[in-house]
Amino acid sequence: MGEVYKARDARLDRLVAIKILPYDKTGDEDRKRRFIQEAKAASALNHPNIVTIYDIGSKNGIDFLVMELVPWTARPKPWPL
Repeated sequence: MGEVYKARDARLDRLVAIKILPYDKTGDEDRKRRFIQEAKAASALNHPNIVTIYDIGSKNGIDFLVMELVPWTARPKPWPL
């Protein structure tokens, strides 16, 4: 539903992930509502398998979430079948 980019938080000097709602979807109020709902739901939880939401905002008509960047090597291994 969004595009995720690796970025640096210049104020806190840390790497973060930024998820944006693509510009062509910002006019879709239902998608915008679900995007905000996703941020609220994730920010209400505290679990090792759920990223931490640091910020939510909008700039120049682009809605975004700033969240914890999880290193690829930190992802859980698949369970054996």
